[in-house]
This record gives sequence, C-alpha cells and structure tokens, in this order.
Amino acid sequence: MSNLPVAVLISGGGPTLRNLIVQRDAGLLPVDFRLVISGRASAMGLNYAHQAQIDTEVIVRKQAASPQEHSDSVFAACRQRSIELVVMGGYLDHLLIPEDFSNRVVNIHPSLIPAFCGRGFYGLRVHQAVLDYGAKLSGCTVHFVDNEFDHGPIIAQRACAVMNDDTAETLQARVFELECELYPETIAAIARGQVHASGRQVQVRG
Repeated sequence: MSNLPVAVLISGGGPTLRNLIVQRDAGLLPVDFRLVISGRASAMGLNYAHQAQIDTEVIVRKQAASPQEHSDSVFAACRQRSIELVVMGGYLDHLLIPEDFSNRVVNIHPSLIPAFCGRGFYGLRVHQAVLDYGAKLSGCTVHFVDNEFDHGPIIAQRACAVMNDDTAETLQARVFELECELYPETIAAIARGQVHASGRQVQVRG
C-alpha cells in the first residue's frame, strides 16, 4: 500500500509540521508529504519543509480578490500534486472547502470542541479562555474541516487536567504534548483507511 499524498498548511513557526515530519521519519506516519503551503512568506515553518525537501508554495490571502479565489488557489495547488489529504498545522486563514475535498481536510484545535472554539479562538487565547471559565479539563480535537470555524465532524479527542496553578502558557504546553500524539495517530488512521464519516458521525476502526 502506497503512502497517502498529503499537503500541510501552515501560517507560522510550524511546530505541528515538524512533529509530523519526525513521526514520518520514525516510520509511524504512512504519508507522502508532497507540499507545504504557507499563508505567509515569513513563516518560519517553511524552513522545516525545506530541510525535509518538501515542495513549498506561499499563497497569501490578501493577494486574492475574494475568499473564494484564495481557496481556489490553495486547492488548485493541491490538485496539481494529486493530494489526497490536506492537513492544517497552525493555519489561520479561513478556507472554503470544495466538494471534491469534503472530508479530506483535517485540523487540530487546542480545546475539546465544542468548547472554546470558533472565530478568534487560537493560540494562547484558547487556553486563557479555559482558565477564565474555570474548566477542569481541556485537551485537543482533530476534526474534518468545513466552511465554518472549528465546526466540522469530530474524528478524535484527547483530554488533560487543568491544574490550579496553570497559566495559559503551561496549559498550552500540556495540550500541545497531546496534539503531538493525537494528530499523527489520527492521520495515520486516515491513511490506513480506518476512518469512516457519515454526516457528523465519524468512526475510527482498528
């Protein structure tokens, strides 16, 4: 069975991309990274792609006439490389998902969706909101991406405790440890054909 052709979308430092490359190199992630798309030419995560000899493109939202034109550019680049799965790794631009990529775009969000998610919930803002609310559990969620922020069908979640002395930074670090486990595990399950979606119901088999 050949490895799943994947594109990774980034906006910044690329820690998620770095982790996925490490997991692939360790033989734990059966994917073929064919493309990294960045929404910013200055994104430091592009360096990880260059070091791993993965093709890169910079597609800037502000250079497009409309959200649709921007999305069309992103997915045209993916089609040119026969991408089967698009993986968002800290990608901040909103995309409109075309029909042929329905349930073929995934994202990981640093909270237990449907809590602390949606427009404006990213980075430390998520973890500070968890602390301000007094939640006792947080975690991360891998989901398919649709046309709304953090809304698509949930594939997998993993939780951790919120400590009494947590800051947004310490909670972010603990959640990111979970992300580094859950995201490659979930992508690997997709690559092996173990993830099946029907509407909002998603089963992970095996």
